Amino acid sequence: MKLSKKGEYALRALLDLAMPQSLGRALVPLSALAEAQQMPATFLEQILTELRKGGILASTRGKYGGYSLARPASEIHIGEIVRQIDGPLAPIGCASVTAYERCSCPDEKHCGIRLIMMEVRNAVFNVLDRYTLAELAKVTLRHFRRDGLRPTVFELISHSEPHTRNKTAAAA
Repeated sequence: MKLSKKGEYALRALLDLAMPQSLGRALVPLSALAEAQQMPATFLEQILTELRKGGILASTRGKYGGYSLARPASEIHIGEIVRQIDGPLAPIGCASVTAYERCSCPDEKHCGIRLIMMEVRNAVFNVLDRYTLAELAKVTLRHFRRDGLRPTVFELISHSEPHTRNKTAAAA
């Protein structure tokens, strides 16, 4: 399994949605997400649309619109995100649970390569499905606070809020 640039962008954008959500700010404009992570907005929008169709994100149109998590960050596992964007976690098709493909090996049941690749799949699965977006946000925020910093996305969304600012997010 190799995380693609698209998968990396998805995780970074979702982290930038989960951190403000933990402070009461659920909606983040596309422009703030793209600027905070220095990503091309058009490519990011394609990724976010895919995540919205997959039930991970919700979107709101309008002047103060943007993206938000469709469910609590504590219910979104990193493995779910990676699978949605980059496909199965198994390094080869015959070791995949969700996208099994018969390989060219004449005796798949006894194939040592397949057995090892199944172990690789299980190790990746055990890590990525153990952690949620909420845990990723918590660890990231803890490191920012330790260093006396705020995530860039916080600065960007505080400037894009309507005049009835969310005091919780502004105090972060």
